[in-house]
Amino acid sequence: MAEKILVIDDEDVTVQLISMLLERRGYEVIRAYRAEDGLRKAYRTHPDLILLDIMMPDMDGWEVCRRLRELSDVPIVFLTAKADVRDVVKGLELGGDDYIIKPYDSDELVARIKAHLRRSPKPSVAEELVFDTGNFRINFISREVRVRGNQVHLTPKEFNLLGVLARNAGRVITRTDLVKEAWGPEYGDAIDSLKLYIHYLRQKIEKDPQRPAYILTSRGVGYRFANL
Repeated sequence: MAEKILVIDDEDVTVQLISMLLERRGYEVIRAYRAEDGLRKAYRTHPDLILLDIMMPDMDGWEVCRRLRELSDVPIVFLTAKADVRDVVKGLELGGDDYIIKPYDSDELVARIKAHLRRSPKPSVAEELVFDTGNFRINFISREVRVRGNQVHLTPKEFNLLGVLARNAGRVITRTDLVKEAWGPEYGDAIDSLKLYIHYLRQKIEKDPQRPAYILTSRGVGYRFANL
């Protein structure tokens, strides 16, 4: 079976050229011209690798990468015209596996794709995580959380924070790692606000916020989500 490569880029010509290049090499190409469509196709088709543009109108590639990393270790290769070294560093720190600057050499692009596919295990993507015998559900496609049958409305920052905790259920995450993984490396100095956001989350999802059952504190270290 041909390996699947998802291309997320709002430029039609770029997507078509990459598709022809890769299909000639025997790959199955899945096309997405908008970020949201790319996320949906990533969740539904389980690609073996993702080529991701950064500058898109509906959502930038940074945020797409963050959301993908909530669910999967699929190789992500940024393919973009943003050539500043700070952008390269940001892309890799957010979880990208490689960063290729447009215009690119076709042979080099294919060689890098092959290298990542050789190294990576087959990715698995969980669209929904369920805890507490179904009383707690977090859906990463719709970005919805349901607790005891009721939908809980979270801000994007709250959802990202909860998503990192839930996908690492049972494991203590340090405050620094939690902030960087949930909100990005540029928020590394926002640890002071983490306690406040944990408070907000507990008020929304816990039956008794003073005695939390889901988000537990590991004193002096960080937080963990109870693997109920």
